[in-house]
Amino acid sequence: MPKKAYLAEHLSSEELKDRYRSSQDSVETRRWHLLWKISLGWTIKNAAVAVGLDYQYSFRILKRYNELGEEGVKNLKKKSVEHRRGKEPLLKEEQLQKLKEELKKRPADGGIWTGPKVARWIEKETGREKVWNQRGWDYLKKVQIFLSKTETKT
Repeated sequence: MPKKAYLAEHLSSEELKDRYRSSQDSVETRRWHLLWKISLGWTIKNAAVAVGLDYQYSFRILKRYNELGEEGVKNLKKKSVEHRRGKEPLLKEEQLQKLKEELKKRPADGGIWTGPKVARWIEKETGREKVWNQRGWDYLKKVQIFLSKTETKT
């Protein structure tokens, strides 16, 4: 018979079950589920299989919970979502508003707005040396979707 895992008494079995059922984050839900199963006397291996986690990962969750309590169960990667990755957008919010107003009018050469025309407008507005035509097209689509939504509301 496998050795029973040590689970620090930060929370009772019933409290672990409540945390498991009330958690909004899917990663934390699995972790609470694992800990609840272990508190019921399940082995780490069997609890990990039941919850759908790897044994080593489950062992690390248990170790962190024993050391840190509830803080050890929290999903720390959730915080990294707030960090914007990649480059800054080409247009700031006020420039985007200006583009929306500009697209309501006809372009300087007449005709219709195209990706390359929007790209040239962005170059003038931002002072950038080169804005690719695709970026102009992206902004044109972005603004047209916004404009079509606002027009249907009125």
